[in-house]
Amino acid sequence: MHDIVIRGGTIVDGTGKARFTGDLAIDGGRIAQVGGKAGPGKREFNADGQLVTPGWVDIHTHYDGQATWDPVLAPSSWHGATTLLMGNCGVGFAPVRRQDHDCLIDLMEGVEDIPGIALAEGLKWDWESFPEYLDTLARLPRTIDIAAQVPHHPLRVYVMGDRAVRREAATADDIAEMARLTEQALRAGAFGFTTSRTEQHKTTRGELVPGRNAEEQELFGIAAAMGRAGRGAFGMLSDFDDEKAEFEWITRLTKESGRPFWFLLTDRSYDPDRWRRLMTGVRTARANGANVTAQVAGRPVGIILGLTTSLSPFAARPAFAALSGLPVAERLARLRDPAVRAEILAQPSSERLLSILPPLQQPIATRFDRQYVLGDPPDYEPDQSRSIEAIAAKTNLTPEEFCYDYLTGENGDRMLYYPVTNYVFGDHGVVREMITDSATILGLGDGGAHCGQICDSSLPSYMLTHWTRDRSRGPKLDLEFVVKRLTSETADFFGFTDRGRLEVGRKADLNIIDHDRLRLHHPELRHDLPAGGKRLVQRVDGYTATIVAGTPIFEDGHETGARPGQLVRA
Repeated sequence: MHDIVIRGGTIVDGTGKARFTGDLAIDGGRIAQVGGKAGPGKREFNADGQLVTPGWVDIHTHYDGQATWDPVLAPSSWHGATTLLMGNCGVGFAPVRRQDHDCLIDLMEGVEDIPGIALAEGLKWDWESFPEYLDTLARLPRTIDIAAQVPHHPLRVYVMGDRAVRREAATADDIAEMARLTEQALRAGAFGFTTSRTEQHKTTRGELVPGRNAEEQELFGIAAAMGRAGRGAFGMLSDFDDEKAEFEWITRLTKESGRPFWFLLTDRSYDPDRWRRLMTGVRTARANGANVTAQVAGRPVGIILGLTTSLSPFAARPAFAALSGLPVAERLARLRDPAVRAEILAQPSSERLLSILPPLQQPIATRFDRQYVLGDPPDYEPDQSRSIEAIAAKTNLTPEEFCYDYLTGENGDRMLYYPVTNYVFGDHGVVREMITDSATILGLGDGGAHCGQICDSSLPSYMLTHWTRDRSRGPKLDLEFVVKRLTSETADFFGFTDRGRLEVGRKADLNIIDHDRLRLHHPELRHDLPAGGKRLVQRVDGYTATIVAGTPIFEDGHETGARPGQLVRA
């Protein structure tokens, strides 16, 4: 008698092997049988005509704060993720001294758009060192598994104090201490180290992050500690100001430390060939013996624009910005006043307000040809006919007027989609090239982050709906390939050795999916973070069950209340 038997499902085992039909049995939280006819189970699922896959291993999330108070970590858990990796982009909450709590909240709010009021209310700060932070995470009962990486910016502030905030060069003693603490964190279970070297990442005051200009000696000292520990991947987001020099030090760093290196890769509208140059750099580095991989997204990184989200096409117009602090109903009433409408539409964007936005977001003020009606179900590969400019051209309104009236219509909760990256040519051709490149790994879902701007934690579900079933503007992708990218490849890269495949003896993390019924809903804004902090979430239909360690945690979209998840230590 097995604990659980899943009968007659179409098994896509995560290895890339062709799908097959059979039973899957689970005993003691482990997979006991894959394929064939299993004996009876204490609990049985009829999976006839449905997919049975490993649980998704999501390697790019920012639940670093939320994971200390929230056991469920939705919406990622709604979308079949059973393992989440945090600590990306160099931001996080450990190590930390008491006097730097507000500094780290400001960093996370500025870089990842997580409401500072929610973090201030939700974080209990019952840790100082990174090992103590891991212990805090381990104590909370949780629905799915989590794991963490060491973030550079808190580490730098912990060691250097205000000198780190001023982005001063680290001394030899500073570097030695950062290296010691990194090694300590890795030996306590951290899965790697991450940093950020981009103008896109700023504090709420518009200041660059502490590690933006960290010198090579500092990065090499930390990487050497990773080499001594013999574990962990080195991750980075960078502007690649000098592409040749950057790849030279990356190559040396990985070869000297022996640790794998990854960086985030997207295209940029002002430099469409950039991503190809960077992939050439990856291949050159690999040819020279370096273990370098680019982490890519499964769709454009797109901002959700609206009146209730964090950004609007009119956000930089002073008369619009002056109403931002009003309650939604009152703000909507004011915006519908013809005099207010006329004033806002007549105003140019303020250079001061515009400068607060990261450079890649600033075109939202003028590029109505790049803003699309999102729709329900949402369309993340819209053609030009869905742009505000194209729709306005069929009316007697300007694009600005049409956009204003559209957003202030109905309940004021309409949303637009503005692809910031990976949509230079108006389709997913570039995204497909990135996904199918053998020197890339799939990630960039950003679960838990950009709460009022982006909702990409639905990416695993989107990979199955859009890429394997629904895409009409170009070739699709094989289901087996997509499942492998979401499971065994991400698990293997970061060293999650007991999951990512449906194989006997492995951890029983898996999804049962009605592929025909799988459907993403329109994003919705909720105020359910601590202190009423807002966030975008996106629901999904079609997950018959998600199972973690042999325990069902969701059935037909409903949480079971089970808490089999845990902190995973490297």
